[in-house]
Amino acid sequence: MDSAARDEQPAHVKHLAAFLIRHHSDQLHSMALSQDPKLHFPLYVNFAELMDDDPPLSHLVFSQPTEYLRLFDEAAVWAHKVILGDLNGSNKGIKKEFIHVRINISGSPLECPETFPSIGRVRVKHRGILLTLKGTVIRSGAIKMYEGERKYMCQKCKHEFLVYPELESRNSIKLPSYCPSQRSKPCEGTKFGHLEGSITCHDYQEIKIQESTHVLGVGAIPRSIPVILKDDLVDIVKAGDDVIVTGILTAKWSPDLKDVRCDLDPILIANYVRRTNELKSEIDIPDDAIMKFKQFWSDFKDTPLKGRNAILRGICPQVFGLFTVKLAVALTLIGGVQHVDASGTKVRGESHLLLVGDPGTGKSQFLKFAAKLSNRSVITTGLGSTSAGLTVTAVKDGGEWMLEAGALVLADGGLCCIDEFDSMREHDRATIHEAMEQQTISVAKAGLVTTLSTKTIVFGATNPKGQYDPDQSLSVNTALSGPLLSRFDIVLVLLDTKNPEWDGVVSSHILSEEESDKGKQDEDLANIWPFPMLRRYIHFVKGYFRPVLTKEAEIVISSYYQLQRRSATGNAARTTVRMLESLIRLAQAHARLMFRNEVTRLDAITAILCIESSMTTSAIVDSVGNALHSNFTENPDLEYATQERLILEKLRSFDDFPDANSTR
Repeated sequence: MDSAARDEQPAHVKHLAAFLIRHHSDQLHSMALSQDPKLHFPLYVNFAELMDDDPPLSHLVFSQPTEYLRLFDEAAVWAHKVILGDLNGSNKGIKKEFIHVRINISGSPLECPETFPSIGRVRVKHRGILLTLKGTVIRSGAIKMYEGERKYMCQKCKHEFLVYPELESRNSIKLPSYCPSQRSKPCEGTKFGHLEGSITCHDYQEIKIQESTHVLGVGAIPRSIPVILKDDLVDIVKAGDDVIVTGILTAKWSPDLKDVRCDLDPILIANYVRRTNELKSEIDIPDDAIMKFKQFWSDFKDTPLKGRNAILRGICPQVFGLFTVKLAVALTLIGGVQHVDASGTKVRGESHLLLVGDPGTGKSQFLKFAAKLSNRSVITTGLGSTSAGLTVTAVKDGGEWMLEAGALVLADGGLCCIDEFDSMREHDRATIHEAMEQQTISVAKAGLVTTLSTKTIVFGATNPKGQYDPDQSLSVNTALSGPLLSRFDIVLVLLDTKNPEWDGVVSSHILSEEESDKGKQDEDLANIWPFPMLRRYIHFVKGYFRPVLTKEAEIVISSYYQLQRRSATGNAARTTVRMLESLIRLAQAHARLMFRNEVTRLDAITAILCIESSMTTSAIVDSVGNALHSNFTENPDLEYATQERLILEKLRSFDDFPDANSTR
């Protein structure tokens, strides 16, 4: 670059270019060595680093981003040419025309609520500054091309300058009133000519992001805002992704409609987009909390199941008893380990749970509590979801087809609670099979062909169709198909049968809550595992432990599977293949719950008891009883020994099975 061209550069461009050369020469070198000169290259800059280096300049970038981000892009191209000059001796570098500086505000003061508000709190005062918003992509439009900046030349002084289209006026070009040349003697020319072949075209995509529903209060409506992605930012996010977008808040005219007033709609022009899907499950777990977990299990080293039950009592404590349901909820939320074989085939690690029960058995209470335990959750009903339903749909917005994500896609990486599961739309019933098993949704609608991720736990609840008939299959009682029911690892049926003994226990518990001494006892127990501690524990064991099956656990699971295969006929024979995968997932989840990295016989037999509680399988071991009437026992370790003996007696027909009296 010659000295005359350098002198024409504004002072701020020189400062910005010097900053880029000092701190980002590695990125500039890699761009120079790239082979494609027509691509748009991103250059990532940390705002905190810019603040440390030049505070006044960083303030200008924040307060006047429309102007100074363009200057930053010019500075990047200029710095690239300087780096390219250093590489000319090796003839390796190729000149690049399009470099865009992307500002990352992470770790800077711009993460404060004033410059990082929720979408629902965006106001006029945020217009024209560098703004950051966080949300979930609910719609993604097609990639288009539009004409961007173009060059004009003053007819009087022959000065060439760029003119940028105005988004507010539908990308129209507005020429300056006089020549913008910055010379000692002003030109003041008013006639300009367009230079042929100087139009720069850009890739362009519109998405819509919505604030996360789990951070809103009851009754709050989640707000959304359109976001414009350009050049290297297009097609990097899809419907269902969690994103943090930094950009400039502006407005554009709403479409012309007859007898409708034309308004300015807010819109965010993105400068930097960060997908946060891998951060969905981030919960702060201090070291002292981890020490409490370890100390807890050290105290219950001799009676581990008693310690486990202390944790389970913290799940939905307002509901008395229902031990089997609380255990199933815990194992479902914790989940197993995803398995990927050599060919790339994946076996999901997430478990699914379905509660089928009479009204008043606490199904919705468990759904809501599970949604609170999971830091990313969507709770809906079969018919009460959006126009996208539970999966995904194509909607027409402004003459263009866009994908709108449903509940399963929005809950990707978390929990999807579906009440009134049997009232799903026919469209959802056809596609939810793939979403639950393969954890993807394949879309081919309105010319839009794509695959969306649905790596989510499904927790469903439904009422039986009329009076539950124990003589009929579960499919007949719930009006749900057999293949759909087979996707659930555990299906628990809660029947409100007449049981005078149970009714007496429940009524005594409810009435005794008024007594102060009973209240103090309950408080002491709840203080061991309060809700925040329980939430942290579930998140910690999910991320920390990856349990591996021991030989004993493998023999128990394998023997039980073979026994089920011998007794199963017809449709049941096909579903037991999924049952084997469910057994492994539940055993791994129980090992995590017990704070272990290996699956023992105890975990395998607990998984078998959960499967036996499910009405979708034949009950080989009739030792579980009605899930609604299951209660916490005083000595769970002693009760487990009895259940273990019953199961091992059934499985002893296999030659390779060890003696029941061997150490577990």
